[in-house]
Amino acid sequence: MSAIRLLVLGAVRQHGRAHGYQVRNDLEYWGAHEWSNAKPGSIYHALKQMAKQGMLLAHDIAPSTAGGPPRTEYELTEAGEAEFFALLRAALSQHDQKADVLSAGIGFLLDLPRTEAVALLKERVRGLEEWRSAVTEYYTPEGGPGQLGHIGEIMNMWVHSADSGAEWTRGLIERIEGGAYVFAGEGEPFVGVLAEGQENPYATRAVHPEDDR
Repeated sequence: MSAIRLLVLGAVRQHGRAHGYQVRNDLEYWGAHEWSNAKPGSIYHALKQMAKQGMLLAHDIAPSTAGGPPRTEYELTEAGEAEFFALLRAALSQHDQKADVLSAGIGFLLDLPRTEAVALLKERVRGLEEWRSAVTEYYTPEGGPGQLGHIGEIMNMWVHSADSGAEWTRGLIERIEGGAYVFAGEGEPFVGVLAEGQENPYATRAVHPEDDR
């Protein structure tokens, strides 16, 4: 699973309707260009590809009176909404997701009801525990990595990864169950996207409207 589809769908969804420049600016605002494959070319490609697949509805917008090229604005279709939530649930619940996919899932965590978010994260913990148990059928951490020669270091790394992943997830579950954050249906949602024309304080370079395509 690639993080880019979830990121792009989620960014468009938070705006309601957005053009490529806005989506690109939002993902850079979130730092996604550093921890995922959300580079400009990937973002524009994903927008066009998902429009072809029926996930997004494309609207051609006339150029502004100030000049510049025409823009295409996108909004989620019913299929796109379903795809967004399917990707989100998989990102949060599957224990073997890559770090960028899990990061994208956490970024849209609040789009779910609180109880569902907790249930998905608990499923992730169960998966990590089951995977760790399977690994330790062949490798006992207490024996030290040397029991399998240097190959034991690989097993040692994965066991530690499972332990730390489960510990972090349990901590997040505890914070959520303790009332942290505002989830779907609970009140005014968290706004994580930039308004039209709002400056991105984390931009790595100036991004101009003509970059949109």
